[in-house]
Amino acid sequence: MPFLSGPASLAPGLKPIAPENLIAPDTEAEAWLPEKRRIMKAHRAEVFFSNLPDVALTEASRLVTGHLPPPEEDWPTPLEGAAARVSDDLCLLQRGADGLWRLEAASLVAPTFWRLAEKAGQPLGGLHDPVPDANPGLVARIARMFDALRPGQVLERFNWTVQAGDARFTPDAAPLKALAANTPDEAALRVLHLRVERQTISKLPDSGLLLFTIRIAVDPLEAVLSSPDRIAAFQAAWDGTDPALAAYKGWPHYERLVRAALRRLS
Repeated sequence: MPFLSGPASLAPGLKPIAPENLIAPDTEAEAWLPEKRRIMKAHRAEVFFSNLPDVALTEASRLVTGHLPPPEEDWPTPLEGAAARVSDDLCLLQRGADGLWRLEAASLVAPTFWRLAEKAGQPLGGLHDPVPDANPGLVARIARMFDALRPGQVLERFNWTVQAGDARFTPDAAPLKALAANTPDEAALRVLHLRVERQTISKLPDSGLLLFTIRIAVDPLEAVLSSPDRIAAFQAAWDGTDPALAAYKGWPHYERLVRAALRRLS
């Protein structure tokens, strides 16, 4: 529940964690893995791409799945094989000769309103457009952090938003916004969900690639806001988020329903 720490922010908020916690206990596996694997097979062109050799994908795969028993199913690439066994999406960034970090491989099955095809091969700045005020300061700051990261270090951050419905495969926000627009106030608590991203960043020792993991958790807002303290913290975070960032996150589309939900809860 990242909102307990205050309003949403553009600050990276990356904190070091123990390397063995790179892949946290998989609390989403039962709810997500069967559907994730189905999407990986049915929509492969939308959720996977790679410009990297298999040896690099194998290095990432071993780091992600080293704690798991041997796989029971074969996949076309090592990265997909690893992504099929954990709820996390897996992205690999490579530093080019120009010093820019680019997205060069990914298994991305739960994108938060962006399409892999539009970001494949893009430098870090391209990945973050059009976040308000993200360039050039934020991007340069993150790039320096990536450059300085050493193998064995793992950084973690959390991101959150609100959405209509419980979908995780969401390359396009339009259907969720339409659902929100057509939901009456009295159904707000039934429709609204909290979407949380747990992200980690680490550097592979052999290839020097950056491994970026993203795990999505989607829970009914009513279940999350189960106490007066949580309700107060959520409302303070919602109200305190910079309007430009709130607009980027699409929150104006949910403002009416969030207010209705908070009235109902109080």
